[in-house]
Amino acid sequence: MASPSSSIAAAGLLISILASLLIASSAGNFHQDFDILWGYNKAKVLNYGQMLTLNLDKESGSGFQSKNEYLFGKIDMQIKLVPGNSAGTVTAYYLSSKGANWDEIDFEFLGNVTDDIPIREFENMESYGIPFPKHQPMRIYSTLWNADDWATRGGLVKTDWSQAPFTASYTNFNDDNACVWTYGQYSSCDSNNDDVNIPFSNWHAKGAWYWEKLGFARRGQMKWVQKKYMIYNYCTDYKRFPYGLPQECNIKEDLF
Repeated sequence: MASPSSSIAAAGLLISILASLLIASSAGNFHQDFDILWGYNKAKVLNYGQMLTLNLDKESGSGFQSKNEYLFGKIDMQIKLVPGNSAGTVTAYYLSSKGANWDEIDFEFLGNVTDDIPIREFENMESYGIPFPKHQPMRIYSTLWNADDWATRGGLVKTDWSQAPFTASYTNFNDDNACVWTYGQYSSCDSNNDDVNIPFSNWHAKGAWYWEKLGFARRGQMKWVQKKYMIYNYCTDYKRFPYGLPQECNIKEDLF
């Protein structure tokens, strides 16, 4: 399920969340880059900080969060979802801000899937009056939890706890092309500009990702995977929005 509570936090940023992301050129260290959020005895950092695993059993799940907050950028993570009979489990990977202007980019994988294609794109549509959270720094979060009350056929199929513990693993984290927010300053966003109100001016030189957009073939892949695997789309949820769908659903209907 892919359902943002608002929108994507980056100016002109293309979000291509991949169930199996490309291996980053330089991997981070999970000891240094992340904190265990809950389920401490079920989350483990392995291989000298090069891998993190989350586990779920009947007692509880687990989760982690990044130490850094990010304003915009390209962030890589290779995720191996729960293998085998994983009905009822949810592996969530998301960004979330705090405070009054709370926004979240939430991708929830029900069970498992193996692919290498984009599944969601949200463009900056401020010119149409649609809010775009480009000033709210966000942390990275991921959790593994039980949702068999709704996740599989509306809760008809329950989690088979004889298969537990369920495990999701994470490797090759890379935030080299991301703007790290520290103490209210754009600490790594624009080292060549003293005006912190202009965080994007020099980032065009950081890499091709800044200008990346989906081409015809990749957009076709995205539409295929959405049609085949996506089970919830807020832009078709008339029960949730009985008085009209959000404005972006009508403007960019073909992207949803």
